[in-house]
Amino acid sequence: MNFADLGLSDELLRAVDDSGYSEATPIQEKAIPSVLMGRDLIGIAQTGTGKTAAFVLPMIDILGNGRSRARMPRSLILEPTRELAAQVAENFEKYGKYHKLSMALLIGGVQMGDQIKALEKGVDVLIATPGRLMDLFSRGKILLTGCNLLVIDEADRMLDMGFIPDIEEIASRLPKQRQTLLFSATMPPPIQKLAAKFLSEPKTVEVARPATANVNIDQKVIEVRSDKKRDVLRELLRGEGVKNAIIFSNRKTMVRELYTSLKRSGFAVGQIHGDMEQSDRIAEFDRFKNDKITVLVASDVAARGLDVRGVSHVINFDVPWQPDDYVHRIGRTGRAGAKGTAITLATREDAEALGRIEHLTGTKIPRITLGDAPLSEVAAETEDKAQRRSRKPAGEEKAPRRGRSKAAEPKREPAAAQTERSPLEDAPIEKKPRRERARTERDRAEDARPRAEPAIEDAGEGGWNGPLPSFLSVSLS
Repeated sequence: MNFADLGLSDELLRAVDDSGYSEATPIQEKAIPSVLMGRDLIGIAQTGTGKTAAFVLPMIDILGNGRSRARMPRSLILEPTRELAAQVAENFEKYGKYHKLSMALLIGGVQMGDQIKALEKGVDVLIATPGRLMDLFSRGKILLTGCNLLVIDEADRMLDMGFIPDIEEIASRLPKQRQTLLFSATMPPPIQKLAAKFLSEPKTVEVARPATANVNIDQKVIEVRSDKKRDVLRELLRGEGVKNAIIFSNRKTMVRELYTSLKRSGFAVGQIHGDMEQSDRIAEFDRFKNDKITVLVASDVAARGLDVRGVSHVINFDVPWQPDDYVHRIGRTGRAGAKGTAITLATREDAEALGRIEHLTGTKIPRITLGDAPLSEVAAETEDKAQRRSRKPAGEEKAPRRGRSKAAEPKREPAAAQTERSPLEDAPIEKKPRRERARTERDRAEDARPRAEPAIEDAGEGGWNGPLPSFLSVSLS
């Protein structure tokens, strides 16, 4: 549908045309008319579907009439992270250039004094992260009694970051007679409860089944040994079809290590993670958007909402711990109708996590095996071993505990002499004595335990066609 058919003003249509858009996306087509009519709305849409414009565009027209008052914003948009808040602000500047609307951005990492000055002048649109907003509210620097339009964006991300209590507190301080819009990629029970509490007879618009991946994204899993992952990553990045890429890792330490390694290999690479200063993160992201670097290594702080046109590849160096994070990570490519490729590097230990991702998305992700047995075969082999160990040989009866002769006990080999073949390793691995082995397993479990990022204060067509590593045999499963 053309934007001109959605009931938007001529000034807004002119700004949209200046930005190079003419056709609305499905979420925009379904949401904009209802928002213009003043209805509460629940928008369920996967990332990259244009949902930001689905609320920004009608909000500009709604706020076109009226006047702002000091410290009393007329509308409020809540975002989980600073990066998302900054991007929404960019959208308002781009689409609202023919409207005389004032805007303030309340995020951490920015001088609070400048934000207070903007509020004192009066703003039509306040874009904020929950932490900074609650801080200013407690200082008496802002009043929400004149806010008649509330947008809760990325609600499921808010839930992940523990912001739901703050959102409930903020919403309770707004006028009861207001318009509320809630957007989320998924609708878990806590978000459904939040919507039922603060929205009045909302219209629900949905453009894809929750937690499904974009059909424009060609997904693949490359099964590889842990010690070969970096070699495979470099070969992927040198592929002919790779224009630019975002690489995701689960840990900040690995983000830093991959950044250093790729930089030494001659790649134009940048990094984004939670330990960086806000200004440095923004600078790195701008370098990537402006093609000054072609590879961006990131932790999940960058997974949701960051919009860069033309990202050709997303590579998961680590399989994400949470299935929802997989959907949001790969959503950085295949945006606005474009084609994209998402490649996940997986070891045998990732079989369970991949299974959860496939269960959530309802999609079986094709595997490419690089010189190793597929994860499914490894898992089956492991299960078969366990079952064999649990079976007793036919005719064998367990001797009573008392009176059992030492001669009847099976002869045990010394622990150091026992060896066992690892399915993915050519060389045998040595079995350790039971007590030492137990300690090693506990240590390994501790090392593998997910360590979440600290909450940010306010907190061409077809698939990948690059060369596979020359030193590895390839079979498609």
